[in-house]
Amino acid sequence: MVNVNLNVVKNENPFVTNNPTSWCPGCGNFSILDSINQVLHDGGLTPQQVLMVSGIGQAAKLPHYINAHGLNTLHGRAVPAAMGAQAANNSFKMIITSGDGDTYGEGGNHFMHNIRRNLDLVHIVHDNQVYGLTKGQGSPTTALGQKTRLQFDGMRHEPLNPVALAISLGCSFVARSFSGNPKHLQEMIKAAMQHKGYALIDVMQPCVSFNHVNTFKWYKDRVFNIPESHDPRDKTKAFELAQTFGDEGIPIGILYTSDKPTFMDQCPHITKPLVSYERTPHDVDWLVNRMSE
Repeated sequence: MVNVNLNVVKNENPFVTNNPTSWCPGCGNFSILDSINQVLHDGGLTPQQVLMVSGIGQAAKLPHYINAHGLNTLHGRAVPAAMGAQAANNSFKMIITSGDGDTYGEGGNHFMHNIRRNLDLVHIVHDNQVYGLTKGQGSPTTALGQKTRLQFDGMRHEPLNPVALAISLGCSFVARSFSGNPKHLQEMIKAAMQHKGYALIDVMQPCVSFNHVNTFKWYKDRVFNIPESHDPRDKTKAFELAQTFGDEGIPIGILYTSDKPTFMDQCPHITKPLVSYERTPHDVDWLVNRMSE
């Protein structure tokens, strides 16, 4: 657990720090960090009310650069750690922030099963279509045939479509945004935070060092706002829209949303955060005695 950061910039936004980052100049992660800082501040939250959870990767370093409670976990294990944290203390506003490799690769199994559980949190995926921390090999979202620093002859696997997968599994909130459009990204984060349940935001985020195909210009030339006529509660239409990607355009906005019980709603026996219960060693005497029978 990373404590609330004390290296805070003296301005009106208490979430902003002057901690040095390890991100490359021009990285899309900066825009995502700035957008999160702005939305949390605009929402009237304090650093003590927010828990940032991440796995491993460049995107997963974000909890170190924001003044809030932070929990760094193992590669791909941010979701189950967040589940434990939410069961223990669901009073936090909880945000998972990790990359496409960490979330959809190593964490793919947890990602899918969290859709079933519907934890009440926001999951922001920095999707740069490459592994940035480990120097540029192909990730689950790298395009078929794209050459990387490891796949010299090009990717031989079909890319994962994370938003289509999430919609097909019934994720209660699915959106896509672009780090090069911070206003839009902030709107998506605000909408996700107002949603009760698991809110996934897949953010197109250029990696300036290791992905010279999906550049800022490549994304900017292709992203377009989802038409206002789109009904995000129409699962079939949302799934069809999620198939659009690449040269045919990349729709950004809320693709799908629905209302369903959250993980904590399914646990009526937990009437308050577990940290609020008073416990003594004698509480487990019945269990110890039972095991010794």
